[in-house]
Amino acid sequence: MVPFSVTVLGAGSATPTLERYPASQVVNFNEQIFLVDCGEGTQINLRKYHIRFQRINHIFISHLHGDHFYGLPGLISTMDLLGRKNPLHIYCPGHLEEIIDIMFNRSQVVLDFPLQFHPLGFFGSDKVGSLPTEQAGASGGKETLYENDRIFIESFPLKHRIECWGFIFSEKPPLHNIRKEVIEQYSLSFKDIATIKKGSDLQTADGTTVPNRELTLPAHSPRRYIYCTDTVYDESLIPFLRKSDLLYHDSTFANDKSSRARETFHSTAEEAGYIAKHAEVRKLLLGHFSSRYNDLSILLQEARQVFPETDIAEEGKTYPVGF
Repeated sequence: MVPFSVTVLGAGSATPTLERYPASQVVNFNEQIFLVDCGEGTQINLRKYHIRFQRINHIFISHLHGDHFYGLPGLISTMDLLGRKNPLHIYCPGHLEEIIDIMFNRSQVVLDFPLQFHPLGFFGSDKVGSLPTEQAGASGGKETLYENDRIFIESFPLKHRIECWGFIFSEKPPLHNIRKEVIEQYSLSFKDIATIKKGSDLQTADGTTVPNRELTLPAHSPRRYIYCTDTVYDESLIPFLRKSDLLYHDSTFANDKSSRARETFHSTAEEAGYIAKHAEVRKLLLGHFSSRYNDLSILLQEARQVFPETDIAEEGKTYPVGF
């Protein structure tokens, strides 16, 4: 089973504190590194937690509030100073390319590697609220951003003050596990093994068909991680989140600030718990904490009263996805 994990670089919101940086995470799938959001201090914690900058080829920015992208220009500049040559793919709201271009043009920065921007979404405007049905797209609001032979990554719309997206990291169904004893029994070649692991039956030299189920063991179920950042409590998100192995959800406030949460289009920790419960996820990770909370135990307590399988996102900690 290939590695699949999330390392938290920043779990705060709005203003950095001495204890927490703004939003940023690294998703590691099979040693391929994806950066999700890039708040201030992201490159500091990349260094602190020994994650090599140049392994990052794909960056996903959820929206254009500063606590989610103000670290990006500095990270790009550092990559350039370190001699990067490979393209950097940035999946983001369309206006971010304009912002980066203005910054680098005015400071006369000429990069030695290409930036490839991939605009997100179906909005075409900065209107607040849920995605209009007529703009939802053929896949119900999801958009495939990246895909290889083992993973695919999708975006989906969140309900925030400006256009905002969550991200779904889905493992593709893994190959079957071949039974070791049948390799010798049927003198299997590497080509035979490869086709059997993909689900094919075996045709022997005498014309006998050996069913795949007799040659293999079942593979594990595909795993899924969902990054659901800034959003008001919104049950229409549940179909996107259902039965995920690990869900990161906006938990900016405790219950006593629920009215403030609604005003700012954020969620409380308890509301995150309800979303996780209704979506039948395996594990909930709380994040995007208001700087007013030095002690996060009240947020954890309120979420666990609804959904016991809940953890606090701690900077520098790595969380496995599934199993």
